[in-house]
Amino acid sequence: MDLREAEGRFLEYLEFERRVSPHTLRAYRGDLEGFLATVERTTSRTAVVGDFTIRMLRIHIAELHGTRASSGVARRISALRSFGEFLRRQGVLTENPATLVPAPKQRGRLPTVLPVEDVTALIEAPWPESAAGLRDRAVLEVLYGAGLRVSECSQLDLPHVIEEGGTIRLRVRGKGGKDREVPLGRKGRAALTAYLRHRTDLMTPRTPTQALFVGQRGGRMGVRAMRALVNQRCDQTGSRARVSPHGLRHSFASHLLESGADLRTIQTLLGHASLSTTQRYTHLTLGKLFDVYEQAHPRATLAKQELPKRSKRNA
Repeated sequence: MDLREAEGRFLEYLEFERRVSPHTLRAYRGDLEGFLATVERTTSRTAVVGDFTIRMLRIHIAELHGTRASSGVARRISALRSFGEFLRRQGVLTENPATLVPAPKQRGRLPTVLPVEDVTALIEAPWPESAAGLRDRAVLEVLYGAGLRVSECSQLDLPHVIEEGGTIRLRVRGKGGKDREVPLGRKGRAALTAYLRHRTDLMTPRTPTQALFVGQRGGRMGVRAMRALVNQRCDQTGSRARVSPHGLRHSFASHLLESGADLRTIQTLLGHASLSTTQRYTHLTLGKLFDVYEQAHPRATLAKQELPKRSKRNA
């Protein structure tokens, strides 16, 4: 079988059965195209399924070292393992050779998290008194107040805003097409309500009638525009760290954990499939843990001297 034909079937499986996001689909396509290019350059012919071997995989991965970060190489190996597993389940291969390719060791990077006061300044610093200003504030309130991925925020429609008994919940379509409902706090509710009163001021004949956040040209406000908005606010407010929309999501989770929320609750709010993904936020709160211990424990001064020094990574 032509390996490009197998690639097409795999991408269809991801899109229609696994229901991965468009961003994930593009990433898989790019990763597989890179491997196919290596095969065809090495063999000087069209790639066939028989070329999906441990030797060819190692040639491809060797080409990546020195040109890609270890995280990028690891992602490429993960994509190839998924592709190989698909071929094995389809009966095209008897075994998946990609499982024999080791992923490079990666340094554990903790997500960027803003202090509460920086998030407050980011959102509450003066905004333009216009429909666009109301929209932009509402976007930041939703990103941080509900802990949404930027793609989830962009795809919100008016029916996804559920008002009930003075509260607002958002029905969110997450990764893998999984739906969840998340609450929006008092300030987020006020910002969203104020924006909705003026939403029609931003609309044009081409505006999707159901899009919650309307962009500059009247269409749905996209992921790129939301990222640019967050970057612009970081510059305007003099934030100590430039944070991305995903950084606001990380801040949401970390601040909840520091305030006593349990990991299972945070996992549900974030829409994580695995608790292990949520557990990385425990590293971010070790500094808070030590501060509370020092203030509360009667022998904290002595204990602090005896405790081993924390590395910068775990601080």
